[in-house]
Amino acid sequence: MPDALPWTHSEEANRLLASSPLALMIGMLLDQQIKMEMAFHSPFALQERLGRPLDAADIASVDGGQMEAIFRGPPALHRFPKAMGQRTQALCRAIADDYGGDAAAVWRTAADGRELLKRLKELPGFGVVKSRIFVGIVGKRLGEGPEGWEGAAADWPSIADIAEFEQIDGLRQHKARMKAEQKARAGGGR
Repeated sequence: MPDALPWTHSEEANRLLASSPLALMIGMLLDQQIKMEMAFHSPFALQERLGRPLDAADIASVDGGQMEAIFRGPPALHRFPKAMGQRTQALCRAIADDYGGDAAAVWRTAADGRELLKRLKELPGFGVVKSRIFVGIVGKRLGEGPEGWEGAAADWPSIADIAEFEQIDGLRQHKARMKAEQKARAGGGR
């Protein structure tokens, strides 16, 4: 594993992403409808607000109202604090129940890339796109992809391709162009 994943403005948050598989999975879960760097910083802020290291069973057991308050902040950990607090708890509950609380077991015990993709898609909040991006993170950034991970990973530019924080703006611009092209194609047939 690398010493840090440079996806936030905070070196501490970047180190947590690299050292805590659960933090990395929570960051990926939260990476929707907010800036990537905010999503990947939120696990660090969550850990600070809890006052203890991130633990799947612990997070799953926190009272829902308390989790909402933690997510609400200020500052908020996500644009949708109630829903994403609930989704984070659901993810943690699945990791606690199905993987003994070890988030890294999701990929370290997968037989191959197809099984890893299947496991990720079964997790709360991880659809096909998010799962394929995460397979890429495991293979490209962590160097821990199971055999055949390349075939299951996203085949488009994603956070898995970001090796330096300065590259995030370029990825954001690429995503905006892709969305604009999709929108133009969808509207072109009317």
